[in-house]
Order: sequence, then C-alpha cells, then structure tokens
Amino acid sequence: MPRPSRRTVLTTGSAAGGALLVGGLPAQAGADDRRSAPSSPPGHLGSDPWRTVLDDADLVWRRMPKTWYEGPYLGNGFLGSGIYAEPGRETEAVRFNVQHSEVQDHRPQFGSLFGLARLPIGHFTLEPVGTITSLDWRLGLRDAELTGTLTTDRGTLTIRALVHTTRSVLVVEVTPSSGERDHRWVFHPAEAISPRAAFRPLPEGYAANPPATVEEHDGALAAVQPLLAGGRHVTAWRERARGSRRTLYVHVAHSFPGTAARGRALAAVRKAAQLPYDGLASTHRAWWHAFYRKSFLSLPDARLQRFYWIQLYKTASAARRDAPVMATSGPWLESTPWPATWWNLNVQLEYWLIHGSNHLELDAVTRALSEFRDNLKAEMAPAYRADSLGIPRTTDAYLVNGGATSNAEGYGVGIPGQDPPTPEVGNLVWALHNVWLSYRHTMDESILRDVLFPLLRRAVSYYLHFLEPGPDGRLHLPATFSPEYGGNSRDCNYDLMLLTWGCRTLLESAELLGVRDESAPRWREVLKRRAAYPTDANGFMIGADIPFAKSHRHYSHLLAVYPLYELTGRTPDERALIEKSLAHWVGFEGALQGYTFTGAASMSALLGKGEDALAYLDQLMARFIQPNTMYKESGPVIETPLSAAQSLHDMVCQSWGGVVRVFPALPAAWADLTVHDFRTQGAFRLSAVRSGGRTRWVRLVSEAGAPCVVRHGVPGAIDVRDGRGRPLRHEDAGDGSIRIALRKGGSALITARGERPDLRVTAVEPNGEAPRWGLPTP
Repeated sequence: MPRPSRRTVLTTGSAAGGALLVGGLPAQAGADDRRSAPSSPPGHLGSDPWRTVLDDADLVWRRMPKTWYEGPYLGNGFLGSGIYAEPGRETEAVRFNVQHSEVQDHRPQFGSLFGLARLPIGHFTLEPVGTITSLDWRLGLRDAELTGTLTTDRGTLTIRALVHTTRSVLVVEVTPSSGERDHRWVFHPAEAISPRAAFRPLPEGYAANPPATVEEHDGALAAVQPLLAGGRHVTAWRERARGSRRTLYVHVAHSFPGTAARGRALAAVRKAAQLPYDGLASTHRAWWHAFYRKSFLSLPDARLQRFYWIQLYKTASAARRDAPVMATSGPWLESTPWPATWWNLNVQLEYWLIHGSNHLELDAVTRALSEFRDNLKAEMAPAYRADSLGIPRTTDAYLVNGGATSNAEGYGVGIPGQDPPTPEVGNLVWALHNVWLSYRHTMDESILRDVLFPLLRRAVSYYLHFLEPGPDGRLHLPATFSPEYGGNSRDCNYDLMLLTWGCRTLLESAELLGVRDESAPRWREVLKRRAAYPTDANGFMIGADIPFAKSHRHYSHLLAVYPLYELTGRTPDERALIEKSLAHWVGFEGALQGYTFTGAASMSALLGKGEDALAYLDQLMARFIQPNTMYKESGPVIETPLSAAQSLHDMVCQSWGGVVRVFPALPAAWADLTVHDFRTQGAFRLSAVRSGGRTRWVRLVSEAGAPCVVRHGVPGAIDVRDGRGRPLRHEDAGDGSIRIALRKGGSALITARGERPDLRVTAVEPNGEAPRWGLPTP
C-alpha cells in the first residue's frame, strides 16, 4: 500500500514573524473555516495538517474485535461505549456497551470498592439476520465517529456511530442491504453489583441491587435500575426509521437520592430522535474539529505519532471539566477489581497531558477537589478535621471513601504511625500538584488563590502534626506507606518528597498572593530541618526502614525526580544519584508494569537522554499497549497510555524551574519535528520546527506576561524579533538560555542570526512504514 504524503504545512504571515496562519487561515480556525479553505492535495501549500495527521491516525479493523482491548470506543466524559463481538456469539452479534461515569452505588458502609463502586449498566447487541463473515471499520479521530460495514452471508450493514459530545447520546445509524432489513437491537441490562465482586469476597451484608425493569413510554423504552440505597439509573432508547436507514438513540441518566432519572433519560432520547444522524453529527464534528486545533505535534515515528493523537481522542472521550474525575477505566466500565477513582497515581497520570496539549477544558481534578473539599475534611480522623485535609487511595465520584469498613469513625485517610487504616497520606498533596500544573500553565490566579493555596495549606498541615525532631536534630516522620511497595516505613520518601514540594509551593504561593500566613515559619523550618531523603548504595530507598529491594511498578520513592522536579541533576552527584536510582528501579523484572516505562521515559527525558526515553516507550508499546491503545493489568486501566503521551511531551518540551526547554530529549532518529501551540508553564504557547537535526526556529506567545526564559536550541548566534519583525531585547541567562522581555500578548520569534527561515510548521515525513492501530489485517 503506498504511503500517503505527510508534507502538509502551517504557514506564517511573514518571514519576520507575523501571526501564524494555517493553510492561509488563522491558527485557531474552526471547522466552518476549514470548509472554505482551498482544496489542495496532500503535500501542497494550503492542505490541512490537522486533517493529515488525524486521518493517518484513524484506527482500522479488518476482523472482528473480540474484547474491550481490541475494539473501538466512543465517549464524551460521561457516556461511554466500547464495541466488540458479543462473547460466545462472535459470528452472531456485535456488542455496544453502555456505561456512564456518574452511575455508582451509594452505600458507604461497604466502602468505595463495593458500596460506592461504579455500577455496570448493560449493553446492546446488534444482531444481523445472517452469520457475520467479515467487517471493515474505521474509528475516525477527526470526527470521533465509527464508520464501516458489517458483512454477513445475507448481506451488509453499513454503520455510523458516535456519542454526541454535548447531548450525551449514543447514536448508531444502520443502513442494511435487502437481506439484512430484519436486523435487530436487543438491550441486556447488567446486574447492578460492584465489578469487584468477581474478584474478591463480598463484604458481610452486601448484596446486589434489584434487577432492572424495562418499561415502554410512547415509542421509547426505558430500563429502570432501582438502587437499594435509593435513587436509580435509567437507560432510555428509541429506534427511528428514515427510508432504509434505522437509527438507535440511547441516553443514560442517574439520580440519587431522587428518582428523576427516568424523566431526564426519556426527554433526552426524544429530543435527540427528532434529528437524523447527520443533524446530530454536524455539531458533534464541529466540537471535535475545534478541539484538535488547539495544538499540533508531528514526529517521524509513525506508530508513536498515531498513538499520540489517539490519546488526545481518548482523553477528550473520557474527560470533561464537569464530568467525574476519571476512574480507572474512564467512562467505559468493564470487568475490573478497581471500580473506583484511584488517587495514589492513576488520577495524576490520567490528566498530565492536558497541560502541554492545551486542553485545560478537560481539567476535572481542579474542579472536583475544590467542589468536594468538605468531603476531604470528612475523610480525616476527627482529631485532625479542624485544620487538615486528605484523600484516601480510592473514592467515588464525590471524593468519598466510605472508611467505615476500616474504622468505627468512618474516616479514610490513615494516621502516620498507625495501621489500620493504611497510612498512605500523601495522595492529596500529589493530586494538588496537578492543580499547581494547571495554575502554572495558565497563570490563572483564581486557581492559586481559591483552590491550590487553601487546600495545600491544610494538606501540609496534616503532616505537621506528626513531624518530630530526632537525635540528629532533623525533623522526622513516623511510619507511613509508600504506594504499592508493602510495609510502612519511617521517613518514607513518598511523603518527605511531597511534603518538601508542598512547603516550598506554599511559601512561593503566599508571596505571589501577598498573604502573610502564620504557618510560613513552620514551612521554612521544614525545608531547613527535614530529614534527608533515605538512600543507600542503590539510590533512593522506600524509607528509612525499607530498602528498594524487589520489583516494584510504582515510582512513589522517586517523586522528587519526577514529576516534582525537586531533584533534576543540577550537580554531578545529584545526577549520579538519579541515574543509579532509575537503573536500580527498572532493573527488577517481575512486577514492572506499563507506567513503569512511562515514568522511566520521563525521567530519562529530564536527564536529556532521548535515546533511553524512546527505548522505554518502545518497550511499553511492545509489551503492554493493546491493539486499540488501551492497557490492562488485572482489569482495564486508562492512565498508562495517557501518561505515555506526557512522556512524549517531556521529550519535546519541558518548562520546570522557570525555563522553557525546546526539544530537550530527542533521539537522533527524530531529525524532523513540529510542535505548534504547545502550552508551557508561565502560560506561553510554543511553536517550533526542527529539520535535518537542527532547530530552525522557535516562537513563543505570552498569555500572562510571566518572566520568559527559554533554552531554544537554535545553534550559533541568534535574532529575536517580535510579531512585527522588530528586534526584541533579550539577554543571556546561562546554560544555553536567553531571557526575553515579553509582555502579555506579545510574541518572540527566535532564528539563527541573519536567517529568514521558511516559517512553515510541517507535518513531518515518517521514517518508515508502521501498521495502523486496531486490527488492520484480516
């Protein structure tokens, strides 16, 4: 099969650095603007680079997917549908799962994994008349639609499907040939029980919810699922015929403690069913086209480039600011022992990529931590609720754990030096690091003032209750738990590293906000006197009592390196410690999992080791990533592929420590690379082009007027010009960096001295062929 050309371009208005244009259109042009663009074949000036990379990244199926890990998936942060063969009936029916991120139980007395667990809803089967013999499907990223044909021994079914991005309706249009006119849809309600029941014994007194009942309401059907705790969830659907086309409309609503879900679900289906498929698809597509145009990345590894754009699709299918924080499998719920939201790594990794890719509209973490802060207080032991906050390892959508399963007082956050509950106490501070990233990438002071500072202050306050001076005069923590390693240790690195970052961030935030906080002297004391991070001959230990001595997938003992960037290899000794710790961690096979390799890739990128970073990502792809780019351990978990996209970000751009680093860790094979409107800390939007192994130009746009220091990588003497081509004042900042006087709204273009490069941002040529994701061979 010939490889499609990828030489599509974004062009600038002038060689001196005018506003970036895209194929002659403004860089933020939406779907309507694209329709009026001049038609050009790929590779010619005027073609659309987003369309090129997105069409190239489409997932393709030439044979029937048999599991969730092989099939297409649709979603909008709330409603999710995974599509694959009905188990045991692979030639007879296709399953369209129907799951929803808001649907959960409400019995906290049984804990977050049973009593507050996400609940399965059910699935539809598309049942042809004949026996399925073949299929040809495409999940089009650009339009967020599944299209294709299903062939049987009686004819064909032509399918189009989407989950509408704003209406939260699953819409499936089927156009049958004459032999398949009598195909049918069947809904199969699931048992409303925690999925964990298939993996663990049921808590005493716990029982499944009653079965759903199916009702008919004036041409629409509703499966009403009552809950023992009160409330219900309802799946409503309707099929409408228009000529030879039959369209299924499905909506799910959840209500607790009330019973309004039936009315809401039926109303949504009836409203949607008034429109044909194309009428709904037009607004759906417009949203997705605008979404992708917020940033651009093209690299010469075809497999990884496709993977990257699929992760953006996946994230926007799984997340919205007003949706629940992503649980372990996003809105798609399959058989899993983990039917909840996990706060000791999963959430953090799930949302990292939204910052660089310029998609803060998906940030549910900041919204949820702020909205449910009273629940964070309730998760503390009563003695600490006056001044402390925390988050347990697992919660429901409302950040409730149901700690009554481990203690009579109902709290979920452990107490240092005690067990049970497990004293895993740093999770809120780590989650607030994500909030800090959202602040730093937008410089939105309301995030700092209203969310980060007040919540982090109380999260750090919890630690301060337990710090005690030792014989060495240092401040020490009693035994706490490093996620997933096993055993409690004094001076646990997970907690010492988070506490250090927390105190430093509080002091910096107080200064920025003009706050004179009575706790500031204590925060300074912690930074000055806290115990050193425990290390031994192999590098960082788990804690003072536990060496790192077995295979361990989690980098909880290395957070100061990544993602906190408290230790970055500034000195030879510090760099050697990071290298030794990283090698020792990944040197133990046995328990390593996918996110081990994304963490190792990002740490290698920090050290400027692009070859190592790529090698770790290659291992991830070969060993763990499934055909549809999903990931599994004992059940589906979504964080690892999304964090791999962040590892790519870390290779392309880093902006920790007040310096924007352009192309800091690229492997030699990536001689050509394009990035456009990549969001950095300081609220800069970065565009840059590398070709022939050389950085040709770098452009920064300042949204906040923050100090601008950039390690640009343009070789030799440079020119720096503003948006009108005028020289911009700048000065050397050391280590290959310059400091630019850049006002809010201003831009700076950095080029080699005397050069006027071709300011085209190009979708680069791949280094070689690569198979598409999905199941592209029959």
